[in-house]
Amino acid sequence: MTIPLLTLSHQQPFWKFRTHRVIANTTESTRNLCKSTLYLFLALATPFIAYRCFNSFTMFWSSSSSSSQPATKIDAESLRRQRINSSKLYQPDASSKVPVIYSSYYDISFLGIEKLHPFDSSKWGRICRFLMSEGYLEKKSIVDPLEASREDLLVVHTEAYLNSLNNSVNVARITEVPPVAMLPNWLVQMKVLYPFRRQVGGTVLAAKLAMDRGWAINVGGGFHHCSGGRGGGFCAYADISLCIHFAFVRLNISRVMIIDLDAHQGNGHEMDFGNDERVYILDMYNPGIYPFDMTARNYINQKVEVVTGTATVDYLDQLDKALAVAGSNFAPELIVYNAGTDILDGDPLGGLKVSPEGVIKRDEKVFRFARDRKIPIVMVTSGGYMKTSARVIADSIINLSNEGLIETNVHSGRKIMI
Repeated sequence: MTIPLLTLSHQQPFWKFRTHRVIANTTESTRNLCKSTLYLFLALATPFIAYRCFNSFTMFWSSSSSSSQPATKIDAESLRRQRINSSKLYQPDASSKVPVIYSSYYDISFLGIEKLHPFDSSKWGRICRFLMSEGYLEKKSIVDPLEASREDLLVVHTEAYLNSLNNSVNVARITEVPPVAMLPNWLVQMKVLYPFRRQVGGTVLAAKLAMDRGWAINVGGGFHHCSGGRGGGFCAYADISLCIHFAFVRLNISRVMIIDLDAHQGNGHEMDFGNDERVYILDMYNPGIYPFDMTARNYINQKVEVVTGTATVDYLDQLDKALAVAGSNFAPELIVYNAGTDILDGDPLGGLKVSPEGVIKRDEKVFRFARDRKIPIVMVTSGGYMKTSARVIADSIINLSNEGLIETNVHSGRKIMI
C-alpha cells in the first residue's frame, strides 16, 4: 500500500513529509490497537455467545415441542410431573460404581474472588482427594452427575427467580460476595452458577442411588437456604427440594424425612414443603444465627434449638432424643440428611462447640438410625466454614465404612473400599 505525498521533492515541503509520516505511523498503531482489542473481545465473548446460542436453541426446541402438543391448559402439578419424567438427571450409570457423587466442576475458583466468602469452595474436591489418598475411594468409582437444566430447575423454581440470576447483582447478594456484582453475567454463569447446577444434579441423582443401594453421598449440595422463589446464604438452587420432588414422581414414594443438622436453620426447604404432609422436617439449629426466618420455623415438624456454645456431649444427647422422637412420629421411605459441618468448634458462623469426633459420631448416629430401619439415606455436605471441614467429612465417611454402615461391595461383585 502506498501513502500519497510521502515523496520529498521541490514541490513538497519537508514539514509535510514529516507530518504524513507521523500520521501514517499513528494510523498503523491505531489499527493494531483496534485489532488487539477486537481479538480480546472475541476471546472473552466467544464462550458467552456459544452459551447463549445453546440456551436459545434449547428454548426454541422446547417451545417447538410444546407447540406441537394439543393446546390444552396444563395445571402446575401436571407440568411438574412432565418436566421430571423428561429429565436426564437419573441417566448416569452407576451400576459398577460406589454411590459417592462428585464432579471436578463442583469446585469454585476464579481469580481468588471465592476467598472473599468464608465458605471453603474447594472443600468438595479436597474431601475426595483425602479419601483417594488413603485408599478409601478410587477415582473411577466416583459417580459423575449431570448439570441440572433450566427445565429441571423449573420443577421447583419460578421463572422469575431463575431470570433474576441473569443479573450479577442478584447472584452477588445470594453468594454474599459483593465483587461478583461487577462481573459480566456470562462469567458468573460459568464460574459460579454452573458448579452449583452440577451439584444440584448430584443431589437429585443421589436419591435414585440411595433407593437402589440403601445409601448415597453427594460430596456437594445441601443448599438449604434456597427455596423455589428466593436464594440466599450461598445457596442459589433448592437442591433438596428438587431431590424430593423427583423422588416422589420417579421413585414412586410418598414419605420423606429431612434431617437437617447444619448449624443454620434450613429455611429454604421449610418454605417449599410448608404444610406438605408427605415431608417431615427435623431441624436442629442454632436460633441465634442467620437466617432468623420466623415464618419458615412455623413449618418445622420437629424443632430442636441448640444455643450458641452448645458442646459435644450436650449436642449428641439432644440428637439422640430428637431421633427417637422422629422415629416414632414418622415412617419415611427416604431420608435426606443435610450434614453441615459448621457445628464444629471454632467455625466462624455456626457458634457451636462440637469436636471433630463429635461430628463423626453425629453422622454415625444418623446413618445407624436409617440403616437399622432399612430406610435409604441421602447425605449432602452443606455448610462448613473452616478449612478443616474437608478433613472431618472425609474421616466421617471412613468411619461409616469401618462401622459397616455403608457397603463396600459393588453390584459387579468387585470389592471397593467405601
